[in-house]
Amino acid sequence: MTITEKVAYLKGLADGLAIDTEKSKEGKLISVIIDILEEMGMSIEDLEENTTALGEELDAVSDDLADVEEILFEDEDDEDEDGCCCGEEDDDDFFEVECPNCQEPLVIDEDVLEAGVIECPNCHSQFAVSDECDCDEDGCDCGCGHDHDEE
Repeated sequence: MTITEKVAYLKGLADGLAIDTEKSKEGKLISVIIDILEEMGMSIEDLEENTTALGEELDAVSDDLADVEEILFEDEDDEDEDGCCCGEEDDDDFFEVECPNCQEPLVIDEDVLEAGVIECPNCHSQFAVSDECDCDEDGCDCGCGHDHDEE
């Protein structure tokens, strides 16, 4: 039994008792209390309906968000054979260089490398970058075939 049904039952009982709501102080009080209970019951039912509707809308938004997350983050979920989520092809797109002024290690992508000039975010000095090694030695770790540690 809902609250409005209980209030309607209470109102029916009061009507059945033939309480004088015009002359009796107690009758007037009971009548006003029942009217207030009736309004409260309707307000509570409205709130329950709105809560249910909001819950359904929230579920729909949550489902949509899950779809968006799946589209945006599907690359992160894919793992290569080694269990690494970064993928080997992504390693070729980024390069690590050191700022000649402050020796801060910087990671740059191919676009910056092609531009040829980079500004250090640490010391704000600009310097040229290149994918070619300027050394003449063998065994270097940058992939050029030279050993930079022996210089």
